[in-house]
Amino acid sequence: MSAGTKTGTGAGPGEGAGVGRYTPAPGAAPLSRMIAAQTAFETKMLLRNGEQLLLTVIIPSLLLVLFSTVDIIDTGAGASVDFLAPGVLALAVMSTAFTGQAIATGFERRYGVLKRLGASPLPRWALMTAKTLSVLVTEVLQIVLLTVIAFALGWSPEGGPFAVLLLLVLGTAAFSGLGLLMAGTLRAEATLAAANLVFVLLLVGGGVIVPLDKFPDTAQTLLGLLPISALSEGLREVLQHGAGMPWGDLGVLAVWAVLGLGAAARLFRWE
Repeated sequence: MSAGTKTGTGAGPGEGAGVGRYTPAPGAAPLSRMIAAQTAFETKMLLRNGEQLLLTVIIPSLLLVLFSTVDIIDTGAGASVDFLAPGVLALAVMSTAFTGQAIATGFERRYGVLKRLGASPLPRWALMTAKTLSVLVTEVLQIVLLTVIAFALGWSPEGGPFAVLLLLVLGTAAFSGLGLLMAGTLRAEATLAAANLVFVLLLVGGGVIVPLDKFPDTAQTLLGLLPISALSEGLREVLQHGAGMPWGDLGVLAVWAVLGLGAAARLFRWE
């Protein structure tokens, strides 16, 4: 008899005649398997989306190659790629954790995908966990690609990997919180426009390509409190200047992560 067919128990008197069983037993898969499957699905959907690929892979790669090989902006002493590579890594984190996630989640909310997934055996917190893991998987691919390109351009990084990892994790948490907050409170069209606008503004004013010391003193102070500035400057301190743990930048990112994730958890609307 094939799997999934109801079979008799051969029950006699007193054994519950007519009671059957299914093979395999029906029911939800283990939670870990559901999260892994949803993570794989989210990652595939993200990488198949042309707009997301443009934001997460093509734009950061082009910026790194262009500004490292063409003397357009004064990046200070040393090779341009040593200044640009940390900033572009920060941009990659922002493009995936904030811009890409906000737009994708916003339209999933609009089309009722989140509502239906919320009614599935996958708990809502597990769905958000899968989205976060998908972001991390995509970021790993981005970082590997950008690192290979940077090394080909003559990049000579310094500093310790633990500080870099901590900066990237806190940066991801900060941008994920802000992206989910935007996607869960605004209409999808508004999220699309706002996320792209913020991406462009932070690209210009977040210390990614243009050094913060090119701005007026007052603007430097304010811009330095942005998550993209803290991430790019923190990575630059470690990878370009060989600094230890950039506690100030880590503190800024931690505050943004707590505020963003806390607000998203409180205000996110599933439909």
